[in-house]
Amino acid sequence: MGARSPWRYLLHWLTNLLTAALALLWSVPVLWALVASFRPASEAMRIGDVWFGSHITFENYLRAWSLAPFGRYYVNTIVVVLTILAVQLVTIVLAGFALANYQFFGKRWIFFFILLQMMIPTTALLAPNFATIRWMGLFDTRLAIAMPYFGSAFGTFLMRQAFLAVPRDLVDAGVMDGCSWWQLIWHVYLPPSIPSLVAFGLSSATWHWNEFLWPLVITNSDQSRPLTAGLVRFTQLGEIGAQWSLLSAATLMVAAPLFVAFLFFQRRFIQSFLHSGLK
Repeated sequence: MGARSPWRYLLHWLTNLLTAALALLWSVPVLWALVASFRPASEAMRIGDVWFGSHITFENYLRAWSLAPFGRYYVNTIVVVLTILAVQLVTIVLAGFALANYQFFGKRWIFFFILLQMMIPTTALLAPNFATIRWMGLFDTRLAIAMPYFGSAFGTFLMRQAFLAVPRDLVDAGVMDGCSWWQLIWHVYLPPSIPSLVAFGLSSATWHWNEFLWPLVITNSDQSRPLTAGLVRFTQLGEIGAQWSLLSAATLMVAAPLFVAFLFFQRRFIQSFLHSGLK
């Protein structure tokens, strides 16, 4: 054992070094955006000169805020994210409960098609979803952004697995005590499944905060446009393309709430995924 300890020590440090190198590699785009956002917009970026400018300035942030109604974008994004999450929590809990608690004809096939939905690229559904929204008269509304995500195959799968882990003896005891189906959900199934719900809520909020393509397709005005779709206007300001310093500042303003939230709740964030069994 004593002869192997130096190798374990070396392996430990090599693992930490590799992890640090990968973390640095992944953070390079964010670091570049941060540095570029403080670069004077008047100084063009050239080959070999894409990092630091002659001086640091906050002008890009002030100009970005004045060029776009970020207040409206933030409200739209928060409303859309919370609406999607609220409806999803109801639908995935009910679907997971039905698949875990009841036996009925075709249950395996229904679950199979739910999992199959996870394999369909979202871009393949743009055209039919767009046609449906136009037919319903909801084009360019916040509800149109949220509606296609009211059901979640991943959330249904996650809650089914969490509910299957609940001891059957607890469920039978609840039935013998006269619990209705909603009382079984509330008092028996949900309490031990809270980590799974939290993990899903965090992933759902993050995903839909950063969603870009569908909001861009289905909105046409600032009244319903979220933050990510609002960034498009910053790609069209320059005569020969995007003004990268200004675009970097606007992008960081969009990502800042999620970044700050992760800093404050990172321990809860990680623990929720660990307890839910997500890898």
